[in-house]
Amino acid sequence: MTPSEKITLWLAQLQASGLAARLARLVIAIAGGVALLVSAVQPWDQLDLIPLVAIPMLVATVVLPDSLAGVIFIVVMAGGWLMRAPAEVGWSLALLAIALLMVHLATAFSAQLPSYALVHKQALRRWLVPTAIAVVLVPVVAIAAALIRDAAVPGSMLVTVVALVLATTLIWFAADQRLGRD
Repeated sequence: MTPSEKITLWLAQLQASGLAARLARLVIAIAGGVALLVSAVQPWDQLDLIPLVAIPMLVATVVLPDSLAGVIFIVVMAGGWLMRAPAEVGWSLALLAIALLMVHLATAFSAQLPSYALVHKQALRRWLVPTAIAVVLVPVVAIAAALIRDAAVPGSMLVTVVALVLATTLIWFAADQRLGRD
């Protein structure tokens, strides 16, 4: 099968898919675009390699959400930020974190489904509460981390780790996850 035939087949399957699958892929594209835009408008100089790797990985994540492209996109975006960004926590970092979180959650949802799956909008309800909690917690944790770091509190790393573990636990139980096999 030639690449053009594969693309034609994928587009036909996507056209036959349900609204939930298309909406999840749209969220991946928009959130990934926001992450790229936030990184691009920063005053510090980001690596030139970041957009050259991140943009194709974002496109590949939208097309094949169950591939390794989504992980590579998130690692490249976060790694580029860690390499060149200033150490302070600000609104741009919180926005980037929320965008990467949305890419992660939408990719996790759409990776469960083949591109031609017919999924009702009700399937998104299970993802709505954990996503809302995570989107609210990201700026709260970022602001708390900035306040703790500026206060020079002994054991601030322990406080941050405990806060993240509690947030992860809250999201886990909000998603109605079970330990072990069902």
